[in-house]
Amino acid sequence: MNALEAMGLGWVVLAGGFSAVALGRLLSQRRRAPGSTRVPVLLLRPVDVPTERELENLSRPIGYEGPLTHVVLSPQRPRLPEDVQWLRSDPVAPNRKVGHLLYALEKLPRDGRVVLVVDADVAVTGELVEGLAAPVAAGAALSTAAPTPVGERALADRAVAGLLRRTHHSFRALHVMSAGARAVCGKALGLSDRAVEELRALEDHIGEDLELSKRLHAKGLEVELCEVPAVVPMAPGTWSAALERFTRWMQVLSSHRPGLYPTVPLLFTPTWPLLALGLFTGSVWLLVGVAGLLTVRTLLSWRLTVLTSPLPPGEGRGEGAGFTSPSPLLWDWLLGEALLLAAFMTSLVRPSRVTWRGRTYELHSGGRMSPELGGGRG
Repeated sequence: MNALEAMGLGWVVLAGGFSAVALGRLLSQRRRAPGSTRVPVLLLRPVDVPTERELENLSRPIGYEGPLTHVVLSPQRPRLPEDVQWLRSDPVAPNRKVGHLLYALEKLPRDGRVVLVVDADVAVTGELVEGLAAPVAAGAALSTAAPTPVGERALADRAVAGLLRRTHHSFRALHVMSAGARAVCGKALGLSDRAVEELRALEDHIGEDLELSKRLHAKGLEVELCEVPAVVPMAPGTWSAALERFTRWMQVLSSHRPGLYPTVPLLFTPTWPLLALGLFTGSVWLLVGVAGLLTVRTLLSWRLTVLTSPLPPGEGRGEGAGFTSPSPLLWDWLLGEALLLAAFMTSLVRPSRVTWRGRTYELHSGGRMSPELGGGRG
């Protein structure tokens, strides 16, 4: 056995062990009924220039049984139904989403209401509102929901959905494997008063969800994962757009958590490189190891599919809301890994700047960002 084969076998054992531990933890989980609550809720939806799909999401009836104030925050008034309020907001903060939220929290009375923040590309339901509000009402500092793309059609869409629903990059898998600060997705959050206070210092941060989780963890405060997914109806996308999106994620990870950045190829996307290495060396032992890795990762994908299905009524594949897509394939996780690996490799050669929400920023240590001199809108 040469050094290359030995290195490959060591990598297989490391990645396979990581997957086996995640699978074991997910197998021990049981679907719980979402928390039930009727507390008053202030639902904030920050958006700059909504797409047609986002306008559909903002106009959807929510069906929450408690008191709900639904407010869209944007520079221009979008087309909205009568029961959805609008607050003009055009922040100058580098992180415009945080700027929208802080402006709204200054202008709108909370009056004991639980504050939820949900992106415009999420189809909000009454179940999601309950699932996010209940942990905060019970004392959690922050609640979050796993982003769940639905309605994928093209190959790029299947790669994105496979990555976020059926790989280690699923927020359900990230949640059970988090050592220290919990993995948090900013698409759907429930904010306690303590979380709102921490948010005030994040106007110049990209990846404010990562930093917020880190700061709350440092203070010993709890972050809860909502049982109800944050359903994201997908518009047809391209591979280049998906690659650009996840390359930006990798750049943010490198800035925020440089210690975790090398784990992307080692633990999150090893399957394709190891398969190529096995075929290149022709090592039977290495190919057997890769077959074992494929097996355990397919089982992990299956378990994640079980834990996220069925989706809330009317939000599944082709159920009730006009979202249709092919039958789910467990092997979509391989497309997801390929997308994340390509994004990681692209991020290695990118300069330390990102174009985000139409503006270009320089990235600094700890996830801080500053407008690029002479950059303006990207």
